[in-house]
Amino acid sequence: MNALFAAHSGLRFLVLLAGLVAAVFFAVGLARKQPATRTVRVMGAVFSGLLDLQVLLGLILVAMGRYYPALIGHIVMMLLAVAVVHILLVKNRKRPQPGYALPLVAVVLGLALIAGGILAIRPSLFFMTHL
Repeated sequence: MNALFAAHSGLRFLVLLAGLVAAVFFAVGLARKQPATRTVRVMGAVFSGLLDLQVLLGLILVAMGRYYPALIGHIVMMLLAVAVVHILLVKNRKRPQPGYALPLVAVVLGLALIAGGILAIRPSLFFMTHL
């Protein structure tokens, strides 16, 4: 179970990095008013796929008994992040002319929900609570 927890802990950095890279890519594409290319789908898929894997590992950890009450907020925020990202990316894909705006909103909202989920279990990462 320690290896699974280490994988869950380490994967978060890839999720955050993929989200930041995707957000910058989408923002630049939107600012330049470029037509959306296949890369928009790929960037969204990489971010959502890593996020899905992260949530799956977390749910497996909970199923294996690694649970404490503060995880409720964490789990809810992470599931909301997955739902928002998937819904908005699918909505964009089904549009006659996919663009950069919905993927950008999906990634930014997803990252905000992820930050909220992290705060649910580790508020000291963002705030100086020991003063």
